[in-house]
Amino acid sequence: MGGNAPKGFLTDQCASMKKALEACMPTTIHRWCIWHIMKKIPSKLNRYKGHADIEQEMSQDVWNSHSKDSFDRNWNDFLLNFGLADNKWLSGVCVWVYYVDLYEDRHIWVPIYLDHHFWAGMRSTQRSKSMHSFFNKYITRNSSLIQFVKQYDNCLESREQAERESDAADFHTLIPCATKSSIEAQFQDAYTHAKFREVQAQFRGYSVYDVGEQVSSSIFNKFVVTYDSVAAEVKCECLLFESRGILCRHALSVLSFEQASQVSPRYILERWSKKVKRRHTHIKSSHDEPLMEPRSKRFNQLVFRSQNICKFASESEELTTILHRAYDNVMAEMEALKAKRKGTSLSHEDANLESVNELQSPPRIRTRGRPKNRLGSKLEKQIANGTKKKKTKVLSEVKVMFFKFVAIEFIFLVNRLANV
Repeated sequence: MGGNAPKGFLTDQCASMKKALEACMPTTIHRWCIWHIMKKIPSKLNRYKGHADIEQEMSQDVWNSHSKDSFDRNWNDFLLNFGLADNKWLSGVCVWVYYVDLYEDRHIWVPIYLDHHFWAGMRSTQRSKSMHSFFNKYITRNSSLIQFVKQYDNCLESREQAERESDAADFHTLIPCATKSSIEAQFQDAYTHAKFREVQAQFRGYSVYDVGEQVSSSIFNKFVVTYDSVAAEVKCECLLFESRGILCRHALSVLSFEQASQVSPRYILERWSKKVKRRHTHIKSSHDEPLMEPRSKRFNQLVFRSQNICKFASESEELTTILHRAYDNVMAEMEALKAKRKGTSLSHEDANLESVNELQSPPRIRTRGRPKNRLGSKLEKQIANGTKKKKTKVLSEVKVMFFKFVAIEFIFLVNRLANV
């Protein structure tokens, strides 16, 4: 990571890891997996009467508190109403050698304390577990080292193939818009299918004038949305864009009311664009050598040559300065050449999915029946050979029986002549 600490760290509820991150990465935002915490509610609170109501009320306070003050009030009322002030899991009593006060550590697991930071929609460690299940399809704990290497290549190959199919679908198919909003069409053109489906969910059922949201039959949430028409900036209290990178239905309602036809580019994140350039696609793997594109081959050649140059230049500060200056000059020259050639047709090897407007099937040619010189499969050849052997065997058996019959007739005829 270039010597920089990560901006965020997502772990399960481990006190030792919490202390280690605070000591080693003080600027990194540490977040506990909320799925693990909410999963513990039945086992921690089932001894109380009406534990189902307790679980429902706690979930309500955690997920539907839209300000820090409201969460603090709701949490205190929750403890008093259900008599949970002396609960070890909730009250901060020392258990073994560390404290497990959920309220004291609310800043690392309650969504309202963390949603003003960008997490790309991650709130739990379930993504890592889904990756484990993906690898378990190919590798087991009993796999040998040789099997591991082979299966790992197969695993990467299947992943890359799925990614290529997804890219093809993103560029050559469209998900219909749910509304007539030009803003929805803007996201449709920019985002991949997977991310556009998430964005599209915010367009379904939103009201133009009301930015309220009904949680249940008796509970409504109200959100304050601020809109700056000069800077084309919109912000909502629910912090959906800040935490997940998706404009919420409340902000979209205000934009629709203000008759905004487009959203600012700051609300279309490049990480989910269908035109994003993935650096990992240039990394060579053992299974794609025969299918390697010319661009990837050139990339590997340049990386190989640049290693020697960088190794030589790193010997002194003067050599490093010379190399930096050369890099800047070469980069400027290449950008000028690219700008000069902009608008010209691409060569076949440089064409990618973005440059292809439509995928067409190859032309169909009407044949005149089955060709005589058709190459059969291995199974067909085995069946034909087996049939041929059976026919040969039957013919040989018929010949033997025929000769036996002739011999018997000949002996019978000789005996009759002898008797005469």
